[in-house]
Amino acid sequence: MRRQCVPLAATGTELISERPAAEMLHRKLCVRLLLIYFTAVGIFMTSSWFFSSYPRSFPPQNASLCACDKCIMDFEPGLSGLFNKTPELFLSTKNNISEKIFNWWRRLQPEWRSFSAYQTTVKKVFQIFPPSPQLTEPSPDRCRTCAVVGNSGILNGSHYGPLIDFHDIVIRMNRGPTKGYERDVGTKTTHHVMYPHSSFNLDNITRLVLFPYKTSDLEWLIKSLTPREKPDNKPGLEANKDLVMILNPAFMRYVHHVWLKKKGMYPSTGFLTLILSLHMCDEVDVFGFGADRSGNWNHYFEPLAVEELKTGNHPGNDEYKIIQRLQRLKKIRFLRGW
Repeated sequence: MRRQCVPLAATGTELISERPAAEMLHRKLCVRLLLIYFTAVGIFMTSSWFFSSYPRSFPPQNASLCACDKCIMDFEPGLSGLFNKTPELFLSTKNNISEKIFNWWRRLQPEWRSFSAYQTTVKKVFQIFPPSPQLTEPSPDRCRTCAVVGNSGILNGSHYGPLIDFHDIVIRMNRGPTKGYERDVGTKTTHHVMYPHSSFNLDNITRLVLFPYKTSDLEWLIKSLTPREKPDNKPGLEANKDLVMILNPAFMRYVHHVWLKKKGMYPSTGFLTLILSLHMCDEVDVFGFGADRSGNWNHYFEPLAVEELKTGNHPGNDEYKIIQRLQRLKKIRFLRGW
């Protein structure tokens, strides 16, 4: 006859003492199996509620999205509010900005063109340049390493050049040169951030990353890289137009509102580049950011002409504190140079 587990309430001590040893062992096994079952159910229900309470943009703890030792997007409750609802990084034919975002953006620098004029210009842009940026997607089998190279004077004498060049992606910005400074800043550049007043000729394999602050910046891009648009046959910018990427103004607003809490008029180019890199890479090393030992915000390629040089409209000190916090959370490595 098939044995069944007898409920505890249906047994008494007078019956237990009379049962054979084999039946007693069977009964103990049933009790243990029931305990294991209910314990497993409890753990499953608790863990399901725990992980569902965090944003889906973050993986569960210890479930890494990349092959690095530690990935930026690994579970981190302290940063969930900063990474949530991040807009698209770059403009594309499928991704444009709303009029609300446009009205915020056009106040950054003096220019009062209409939203429709902006839309017309963007349409023309994507008749010439790639309709969508080429980005390497995250993968558990890949570790995308990134070096963000600022222009601070703290790079002088740092000997960081070989370390910078070791990264998969090397992002430089504005007029930061490499020639003559190879020992401290390296030679490799995969992405170069610029806007019209900081334009820089590039080789044919480096991506031009435009940070537009007004509609005329987009028009400048068209004229600079399209021969028939250049006025009076003046030399234009040298760069591969098939590798152009344009930062989304919505992303600029997101960094200003969410990361900087609206401090300063708008983020610096360096800080925008750093936050951008957090979304493009799995590991980020930051070079050449911050003031020197004396508190001067100077460039490594220029002599310091003014003592106690500050950061103008940009909230440099607030940006620096955020960089330090990211370092403490081990989301970036901040190499100061001294």
